[in-house]
Amino acid sequence: MKVLSPILACLALAVVASHAALSPEQYWSCKLPNTPMPKAVKEILHPELMEEKSTSVNVGGGGVNVNTGKGKPAGGTHVNVGRKGVGVNTGKPGGGTHVNVGGKGVGVNTGKPGGGTHVNVGGKGGGVSVHTGHKGKPVNVNVSPFLYQYAASETQIHDDPNVALFFLEKDLHPGATMSLHFTENTEKSAFLPYQTAQKIPFSSNELPEIFNKFSVKPGSVKAEMMKNTIKECEQPAIEGEEKYCATSLESMIDYSISKLGKVDQAVSTEVEKQTPTHKYTITAGVQKMTNDKAVVCHKQNYAYAVFYCHKSETTRAYMVPLEGADGTKAKAVAVCHTDTSAWNPKHLAFQVLKVEPGTIPVCHFLPRDHIVWVPK
Repeated sequence: MKVLSPILACLALAVVASHAALSPEQYWSCKLPNTPMPKAVKEILHPELMEEKSTSVNVGGGGVNVNTGKGKPAGGTHVNVGRKGVGVNTGKPGGGTHVNVGGKGVGVNTGKPGGGTHVNVGGKGGGVSVHTGHKGKPVNVNVSPFLYQYAASETQIHDDPNVALFFLEKDLHPGATMSLHFTENTEKSAFLPYQTAQKIPFSSNELPEIFNKFSVKPGSVKAEMMKNTIKECEQPAIEGEEKYCATSLESMIDYSISKLGKVDQAVSTEVEKQTPTHKYTITAGVQKMTNDKAVVCHKQNYAYAVFYCHKSETTRAYMVPLEGADGTKAKAVAVCHTDTSAWNPKHLAFQVLKVEPGTIPVCHFLPRDHIVWVPK
């Protein structure tokens, strides 16, 4: 009896039942047989792979159960996603919740009585205020600097660790030094299976149903962040780009292939160990992966893994080897935008780099849970 190769067998199964019969890993192998899966995707599929984390993932009728408590019962975070909703328990009765927005290193602590929270979603100087404490002392959470239609707030300019990730292309050469902080998202929201994600509403018009499904209190910090993610996904793309919010790994694969044709590489930033802001030197071996077209996907803050993807034909992507002052090695993905004329003139990059929109390529390194897809 003739035996099909694993790839042919996988494709045959896909023809019969599409996404439903395949795990996300199998779907990747079917669609991208010659493309290694980046570390960021592996960690979102399997949070237990995260270094020094004790994480259990159970997928079943009750949903996805994720425990990222480093094995300490009182110190972890319990997230349950499924028919019964999402419950978040930080394991510390008075310790509050630390939230990183889309892996951007922005912290929110709601555990101090009277602390209050201010959520700034950018735009034209506007914002959403959420007061969770009694005395209304605000903690600022800034919009992602990788959404280019938004202006930066004063708080973001001074406090956001991603400020250091922006640089000019002329500085991308061996021997250049930069102070960088590659943040790690403490909220390990996992991918939902494609069929599950397709059945869950993802629309501003259906927010009450979404909050109810995931047991999120309207007006809470979590609710405002989820609301903002959906709002950003619904806004039109800036001129010269196409955008899409992927609510599963399968849909992100499909979108990238539809925009690029054949995918050559899918890559993410990798750092040997988590460090605070640190001086890195670019070492020999900078690799240009694409000279114009790419799809870049940014992980958003949501109850489950959602990626804001945008395709541009004015993008150069590089893989950049770095070595820290303490010997820490990193392989960082850098994206350079050659046409920024449609960006908000008050975007973080222009304020930090002191350049004007559309005048010079603007580059930035990507945090560890973002992905760049490049064509063959």
